[in-house]
Amino acid sequence: MKKWFKANSLFLIGAALGAVAGFMYWKLIGCASGTCAITSKPLNSTLYGALMGGLLLSLLKKNSIHKSV
Repeated sequence: MKKWFKANSLFLIGAALGAVAGFMYWKLIGCASGTCAITSKPLNSTLYGALMGGLLLSLLKKNSIHKSV
């Protein structure tokens, strides 16, 4: 289990930061009309932020396929 957390730590950190950012975006900016698909509900914006944050920070992970022998 520790190995999995260590291998995916950047994704998990990015997801946590993105979730906070997504929630704060909903709270501070949001959608006045309620017709916005992502920002109309706090759950939607939090999950979207978590996904985007996780994907963004996972780009920083070094790829083990290209290790030299």
